[in-house]
Amino acid sequence: MRLILSITASLAISSSAFAQNTEAIFKKIVDSTYNAHPEMIGLIVDVEAPDQHISWSYAAGHNGNKSNAPINPSQPLLIASTTKPFMAAAILRLVENGKLSIDDPLKNLLSPKTIKVLSDAGYDLNKINLRHLLSHTSGIHDYVTESYFSFINSNKTHQWTRDEQIAWAGKEQKIGEPGTVFKYADINYVLISEIIEQKTGKPFYQALRSLLGYKKLRLDHTWFIQLEKQPKKSFPLINQYWKEFDWEIKDLNPSWDLYGGGGMASNVKDMAMFFQSLFNGKVIKDPKVLQLMYTDVPPNLEINYCLGIRKIKSGGMTAYNHGGGLGTDAIYIPELNASISSASVEAGKRSVAVELSSLLAAKLKALKKN
Repeated sequence: MRLILSITASLAISSSAFAQNTEAIFKKIVDSTYNAHPEMIGLIVDVEAPDQHISWSYAAGHNGNKSNAPINPSQPLLIASTTKPFMAAAILRLVENGKLSIDDPLKNLLSPKTIKVLSDAGYDLNKINLRHLLSHTSGIHDYVTESYFSFINSNKTHQWTRDEQIAWAGKEQKIGEPGTVFKYADINYVLISEIIEQKTGKPFYQALRSLLGYKKLRLDHTWFIQLEKQPKKSFPLINQYWKEFDWEIKDLNPSWDLYGGGGMASNVKDMAMFFQSLFNGKVIKDPKVLQLMYTDVPPNLEINYCLGIRKIKSGGMTAYNHGGGLGTDAIYIPELNASISSASVEAGKRSVAVELSSLLAAKLKALKKN
């Protein structure tokens, strides 16, 4: 009995030492990346690799363009389009529950007001279906255009509504016939938020909480900005900055990116934990339904965008990924059963955060082999 206890204790110590050594290696990689790119202002990362007993968050740099304050790695930030996998997963939960089919036409899913706007704009809503929205192959032109950003720049406090954004999209020329062209567009996911409401009878942000099981997944720092109260346990938001427009994100009314195409606030740990839970069958339990998220959807094979998820290479391995225009990124790597999320405080440097995730993934793979 003593021998068994001794072996168990030794294994526990060995595992703890391995994790500590790994985290020291990760810290060196993050610090090196940040020091090479100080224009990021701040860099935050989380690694969830349960098979290797790793759950690690870390931050380097400063909390804002005009701040010398350090970042707490638990601080939330606006995750922009990294919201989309949450939205897609909610739709697939409704598919799993028999409330929707992935090939249901929009004619039967949207409100009468939205149906009129899109029909008047020349869209045949009998031909556009849920799969088209989730994969950005609907042919519907986005409202997010140069003129949209110009308007925001001159009207930073404007309170946008979902109806207003749909109306803006209705003024643009359609891109092409559904299923024949890929064009990434927030309008697709704005329409998905309305479909969730039509099918659940709840505001979409409330429906997501129950459909995805925030509480069960321990997503204690995730909420839709402006639409929900910030969780009591959560730290203050990071002061994100977008150099291209010279925008302090806190100075913008968040309704410009709120209704499903973006809108979530979260921290890097919650993002990584969601990806880890999602691809381990803890959100969508039917494997066939979950597989839809990472099944190829023609014609968008060039960038491998599926349903709310891209398939990419990270550290030389296949990974399921989504990023956001405000500097956030999250990936799940099936080969390692691991998730990595990262964020740059300067929105335009997300590519560096993506490169960092790839470096960490490669290191995880090397450590696993050893």
